[in-house]
Amino acid sequence: MSILQNIDQILKSIPENVKLVAVSKTKPKEAIIEAYDGGYRIFGENKPQELKEKSETLAKDIEWHFIGHLQTNKVKYIAEFVHLIHAVDSIKLLTEISKQAKKHNRVINCLLQFHIAKEESKFGYDLAEAMEMLRSDEFKHLEGVNIVGVMGMATFTDDHNQVRSEFKQLKANFDRLKAECFKNKADFTELSMGMSGDYQIAIEEGSTIIRVGSSIFGERQYVQK
Repeated sequence: MSILQNIDQILKSIPENVKLVAVSKTKPKEAIIEAYDGGYRIFGENKPQELKEKSETLAKDIEWHFIGHLQTNKVKYIAEFVHLIHAVDSIKLLTEISKQAKKHNRVINCLLQFHIAKEESKFGYDLAEAMEMLRSDEFKHLEGVNIVGVMGMATFTDDHNQVRSEFKQLKANFDRLKAECFKNKADFTELSMGMSGDYQIAIEEGSTIIRVGSSIFGERQYVQK
């Protein structure tokens, strides 16, 4: 099937309240243009310089999501235009995002990343760390960031029970933060979890944003430097 057919098939299989981020990382601009010309506008990238280059040459009404691990010294490349940063895992990174956002008179929406997988290679907070950060004076003085939800990645495994358990944990973390830190914040609504192999389970457990790449564009293509 074509890229557009893949997108349409996924959209028909998910609830209307769930946002599909088409993960275009490592893909050529022509693949994004094919999806764009068919009416799709929401794409995800994980390399700041690559995202900046794509944003400069592609249509300006694309909603760009940054979905990878973001280094503080790379925030400047995407601060002017990024719609949502999915994987914020430290106060240091939030501080830099706020600093760069203010340079462009913006407030950048962010998701706090939680470490829910068994794999040590994954980044993210645990619940106690996140709540401590959110209650800190350092966080309260950040004017250029807006926390609108949480994200996490489940263990890469065929054990669906384990994946479901990890998604349940992330949803529980979201609920705790909503109740204790964002009770009166109407836009703290996003739960970003689920990728090509597990997004249906994620949706069943409350996901509002899924990040799908290979099921749309095919397997990853790595550009040789």
